[in-house]
Amino acid sequence: MRAREGARDRRSEPSTGGPARSRLDQPRTTRPGLITLPTYDPEAFGKLSERIARFLGTGRFIVWMTVVVVVWVGWNTLLPDDVHFDDYPFIFLTLMLSLQASYAAPLILLAQNRQDDRDRVNMEQDRARSDRNIADTEYLTREVAALRQGLGEVATRAFIASELGTVRSDLQSLLKEIDERRQGSEML
Repeated sequence: MRAREGARDRRSEPSTGGPARSRLDQPRTTRPGLITLPTYDPEAFGKLSERIARFLGTGRFIVWMTVVVVVWVGWNTLLPDDVHFDDYPFIFLTLMLSLQASYAAPLILLAQNRQDDRDRVNMEQDRARSDRNIADTEYLTREVAALRQGLGEVATRAFIASELGTVRSDLQSLLKEIDERRQGSEML
């Protein structure tokens, strides 16, 4: 029993060999003995990749790329042999173009994925807005129908005037009848 208590005491105390953690459900920020990799901001990297992808999709990029290739080929064919750095068949140029393409493709895909995410969020917001508009329209339609139904049950001026006319004529006939009875009782 004492061994268990001692083990429990040792587990609750931070070890002197590494950084102390107060919670076991959270990962350590650094791992002792391992090389820490550089961190980057995914949002900033995504924005940069979008800017590069936008530039790669312009005529300006094609013009600049054409100028670079023409200067490269011209330099290595038209100038004296002692200043050539990439002789025909331009293997180094091919390597540089392949390297540029290998970086351009993932950057373009990353930019497209970010645009797809934005489009998906906009579509979800539009769908929610449309659902709210439909619900509001249905509610207003029910309210207008209830008002129309309620107006059908409300007494209008014409209805009240006709009813008052009927009541007035009934009262007049009752007054005549009372007068006749009174006159008949006076005669007796």
